[in-house]
Amino acid sequence: MVATNRKYVFDFDSTLTRVEALDVLAEMTLKDKSNREEIVNQIQEITNLGIDGDISFTESLERRIKLLNAHQDDLGPLVEELRHKISRSIEANKEFFEKFSDDIYVISCGFKEFIVPIVEEYNIPSDRVYANTFAFDEQGNIVGFDEKNVLSQHNGKIACLREMNLDGEVQVIGDGYSDYVMKEAGIADKFFAYTENVHREKAASKADFITPNLDEFLFVNDLPRNISYPKNRIKILLLENVHPAALENLSRDGFSVELVKHSLPEEELIEKIKGVHVLGIRSKTQVTRRVLDAADKLLVVGAFCIGTTQIDLEYASKKGVAVFNAPYSNTRSVVELAIGEIIMLMRSVFARSSEIHKGQWQKTAQGSREVRGKNLGIVGYGNIGKQLSILAEAIGMRVYYYDVEDKLSLGNAKKCNSLEDLLNVSDVVTLHIDDNKANRNFLGAREINQMRDGAMLINLSRGFVVDIDALANALKSGKLAGAAIDVYPEEPRSNGEFYTALQGIPNVILTPHVGGSTEEAQRDIADFVPNKIMEYINSGNSVDAVNFPNIRLPKQQKAHRFLHIHKNVPGIMAKINEVLAKYELNIVGQYLSTNSDVGYVITDVNKEYNKDVIKALKKVENTIKFRVLY
Repeated sequence: MVATNRKYVFDFDSTLTRVEALDVLAEMTLKDKSNREEIVNQIQEITNLGIDGDISFTESLERRIKLLNAHQDDLGPLVEELRHKISRSIEANKEFFEKFSDDIYVISCGFKEFIVPIVEEYNIPSDRVYANTFAFDEQGNIVGFDEKNVLSQHNGKIACLREMNLDGEVQVIGDGYSDYVMKEAGIADKFFAYTENVHREKAASKADFITPNLDEFLFVNDLPRNISYPKNRIKILLLENVHPAALENLSRDGFSVELVKHSLPEEELIEKIKGVHVLGIRSKTQVTRRVLDAADKLLVVGAFCIGTTQIDLEYASKKGVAVFNAPYSNTRSVVELAIGEIIMLMRSVFARSSEIHKGQWQKTAQGSREVRGKNLGIVGYGNIGKQLSILAEAIGMRVYYYDVEDKLSLGNAKKCNSLEDLLNVSDVVTLHIDDNKANRNFLGAREINQMRDGAMLINLSRGFVVDIDALANALKSGKLAGAAIDVYPEEPRSNGEFYTALQGIPNVILTPHVGGSTEEAQRDIADFVPNKIMEYINSGNSVDAVNFPNIRLPKQQKAHRFLHIHKNVPGIMAKINEVLAKYELNIVGQYLSTNSDVGYVITDVNKEYNKDVIKALKKVENTIKFRVLY
């Protein structure tokens, strides 16, 4: 046991548990009633009226018990159900209740019959539980409650706490206005509005602290807790209307998430990013050196797309900011669009469709060809290129590919030794190259002239890799018979007017950067990137970071984890270990990875240590960032 000069008074319903116990009891006892839903809604409404102080608690209790139709035998199953509905952060911090049990009390307007069995498992004995008790008739039916108990009366919690006459600072933790009134009456020193399960504005507006979980309460009071830093204090800013599942995934894990539907220009982002720990973007937001300098708390940037040229990766690395992207999540979406566009271009589908829309009937086979037996040239044989290769072969195309790296061919695909060789042989050329700045105008007038007369071009990769004016000239002159373009050298920040030199040219498919924009792809990205962010924030795992040393870490086993990001200079590991040795830390495990600029060392240590070591590690020369996880 740990003694303090504070006393902690907890509410039960919607605080220690995620639910209102009488609501759960109603669900159980009324399950066979035809009007069950109507009665349960009535009980919930009466519960909220009583909690917010809009009706007297006595009235609230009387009305609910009349509607319950419950029996003594229902209490055992109720307790069992409540065991599975403990608030998640309460359950995670069971050690707090064990260590500080002498200072913890429960004051609830619920009932001892179901509260005591639950809280006893958290080392809170029955004599520190203050609650109502049921009244039963001879058949065991619940017919009322002990009306002499002060907690059955209006403002009963005030009378109860006053009678207890607790010494020291009294802190009340609860979700309702009926908990706040103990502070208002002057018999409690602080009121913490507990919002993990329900946010009651009437109580929250009066609170000294709003606590979205027990971790926040323990952090404020500097008490032992399950995690080193409350997740609700970690601010995440998601821009450019990323899929709602990303917001759900990150919020569910306890982070504070703000969603903005559009990108932000540099000056606005510089202001907005202050105090932000995680930034989520797509392709339009530019994370520049100035933005990174303004980001005083930034740990991670998540790119909800494949490309990362919009981020100054090198400078982010030097600032100790890890960057994650989604290199695989939209692969299938891009490949399917490429296949569809190959067929539509070869069959002149867009031209025929436009004619029908204009009221013209032009049935003709001229310029309409099968894709079977045609040569497809894939430039960039990565994840997308390889999958496209397989599907193109499946519909009868002969596949050729070119890549600057040596890539093993799949199926019957043939490797070309030069770009010129591929351009000379291909009926359709499709680009799937990365966002390296050296790829600007990768396909210009010279390369287009090397293509077969009447060939088609597809670009679903990066806008700047094709010289648009050269492509427009080749299409107008008849050198090329068609093109499908999804990306452009310059793209608007938001939906609206747009111009390209390719507009109005026959057999040209123009789409607004939607190659990877399918519901499935965006959902996959909204799962993949947040998972990488959460792994890094929660455990330090940096696997798949594009600019940062990659380390796959084992699960923490009853240890504290030191994460030290530093400039990659000689001797720094020796200095770190010198500090660890000076403070006689018991090291459970140590892991190191570096790139050209940054070193990332993770040290797992025994939980018992001199906390001054943290200050000493932060002072090690060339330290960029340091944090502790547990």
